[in-house]
Amino acid sequence: MVEQSKDEITSPLIAESKEEEQFRPSSSSNYSRRDQTEITNDLQELEENSPVKQVALTVPTTDDPLLPVQTFRMWVLGSLSCVLLSFLNQFFWYRTEPLTITAISAQIAVVPLGRLMAAKITDRVFFKGTRFEFTLNPGPFNVKEHVLITIFANSGAGTVYAIHIVTVVKVFYKKKITFFVSLIVVITTQVLGFGWAGIFRRYLVEPAEMWWPANLVQVSLFRALHEEEERPKGGVTRTQFFLIAFLCSFAYYVFPGYLFEMVTSLSWICWIFPKSILAQQLGSGLYGLGIAALGIDWSTISSYLGSPLASPWFATANVAAGFLFVMYVLTPLCYWLNVYRAKTFPIFSSDLFNATGQEYNISSIIDSNFHLDVAAYEREGPLYLSTFFAMTYGIGFAALTATVVHVALFHRRW
Repeated sequence: MVEQSKDEITSPLIAESKEEEQFRPSSSSNYSRRDQTEITNDLQELEENSPVKQVALTVPTTDDPLLPVQTFRMWVLGSLSCVLLSFLNQFFWYRTEPLTITAISAQIAVVPLGRLMAAKITDRVFFKGTRFEFTLNPGPFNVKEHVLITIFANSGAGTVYAIHIVTVVKVFYKKKITFFVSLIVVITTQVLGFGWAGIFRRYLVEPAEMWWPANLVQVSLFRALHEEEERPKGGVTRTQFFLIAFLCSFAYYVFPGYLFEMVTSLSWICWIFPKSILAQQLGSGLYGLGIAALGIDWSTISSYLGSPLASPWFATANVAAGFLFVMYVLTPLCYWLNVYRAKTFPIFSSDLFNATGQEYNISSIIDSNFHLDVAAYEREGPLYLSTFFAMTYGIGFAALTATVVHVALFHRRW
């Protein structure tokens, strides 16, 4: 037998515990064959389950290998979801308030489409009896097809970061860039990201301890949409609970999203002192620190984390503590201590400024070859950032370094 490498990562299983011991029969006990079968099944399920409790409670350990996966409707709906979400999210990204359509939207929308295709498309078998035999409708729409379609949608749901480069070159610098060059820039950055994902798959995907809380929400939704369950007495099924929550959230969002957008951020300090610059800097929820500002829009409440309902408490608390420190301690201190002439510029802005506080004319320091004109830069003077913008970039770079240091300190093997 080939000796297993010490460095090879295998799926971690739960070590034998008291729960296993209570299932393990003693030699003196008399068990019926049925009891021993049930005990064996319980032990197998216990061993196959995840060591993370949240995963074990959400992800089933069973599988049906006979379910068709790469079906006609999977390719059609998956490709369509990927293309549509990619186009729509990139199109709406240019708005002042971008509209983002997540993969969960496609995950919900494809269910009736998949079931409609399963009911209406012919189940005729083409090239029957040959190795090219296939059918457009192998049976009911199943959860495996649904998962793959959602993966397609998720791949196209995010905007491509390199598009920012192409946009800036065309819109702000007024330079011509060909479609081929733009395509190469976009594909290069995307392939680089997939390459890093492949390199770190061994450390971030394969170990069972590396679980992603947001994915458990989608798993629960898959189970609610596909698993049949009896309604408990006095309760509701997963599907019924999902429909109730969906309708309530839609009805609730009508008010802050369309009918009464003012409730997105209610800055009462700004109402009391409408002409005070200090009050605007402290109280404005859109252009200041947002101290004592109120908001009943869920996107405002969860903006610092995305979805605190999907994250464990320690992650939510950690992010919240960092947000409070940067937003309400570090940024005000740097601004009112006038670090790097901070008071010359707005406390909250993503623009670039010159030494007098005016917006920087970037085009004036770029020559015809799209290179930096050093002489023109010396005439214009150095670039300045707003305090919060500078903190955002600084903390971002510090977080990358902190990740490496954290792994070296707490997960080293030397």
